[in-house]
Amino acid sequence: MGGRLLSVGECMVELSQAGDGLLRKGFAGDTLNTAWYARACLPSEWKVEFFTALGDDPLSAEMLSFIDKAGIETGSVARITGGTPGLYLINLKDGERTFSYWRNASAARKLAIDADHLRATVEKADLIYFSGITLAILENALAVDTFLSELRRARASGKQVVFDPNIRPRLWADKRTMLDTITAGARAATLVMPSFDDETVNFGDADIDATIARYRALGVSQLVVKDGAKGATLDFGGERSHAPATQAPSVVDTTSAGDSFNGAFLSRLVTGRTPQEAAIFAAKVAATVIGHHGALIEPALLPHD
Repeated sequence: MGGRLLSVGECMVELSQAGDGLLRKGFAGDTLNTAWYARACLPSEWKVEFFTALGDDPLSAEMLSFIDKAGIETGSVARITGGTPGLYLINLKDGERTFSYWRNASAARKLAIDADHLRATVEKADLIYFSGITLAILENALAVDTFLSELRRARASGKQVVFDPNIRPRLWADKRTMLDTITAGARAATLVMPSFDDETVNFGDADIDATIARYRALGVSQLVVKDGAKGATLDFGGERSHAPATQAPSVVDTTSAGDSFNGAFLSRLVTGRTPQEAAIFAAKVAATVIGHHGALIEPALLPHD
């Protein structure tokens, strides 16, 4: 039996070094990455859709074509007259990656501008996925409120709402706003998938137990706390389990490690696997992804189980 997974957020134009002063163009973004790996790992009975706002420029059209070719639906994407996508440049020095961003004018900041369209898009889905970056890039507090109210409505109607806090302090005006908005995002979710490093640095959690207790106090019934090489701790309705990480044969590029884990995990959870089985599979996918260059690797390279 199939369903529909909706991922909401920003896709950006990615520029990376190609040698001889040349740049290579690609497209990526945390929620698109998760949709990509969910699509790669789900059976055809499941539909995957990406929702954002894009402009009416050639780059936006090219981005939509790229996403469509991956089998990810884009029919609901909002188009903003005169808008353009955000852009980032990967800087590589001595094997270390840093990023420069140009996203203040990104059309994705307006993805919640039409509340009726947003509601119609959410209502079609069985599972809605979003991240802290989705919340951070919205143009103002009103847009955040509009977006979260639709997710709370979806949760109340029985839909699965999945949130990765994906905390990126540089995207936020101040720490208090960041923590309050991340907390509000978690309150709207049924399943939260935080990275423990983010939680301990930004919320001050002493250990994973503290992270789980804080989110459960917000009404979150399902948690997957990712902890890098230490694996993932799962708490579903108070039942605790652990899934070990998979050792990658080589680490080439850690971009999208968490996003690929999330997409692979959801692909198995919605098709009937236990949370632990889903996490073990997701760890294998993430270990494969970090052994290749780029955020998005060819589906044929991924493990099947």
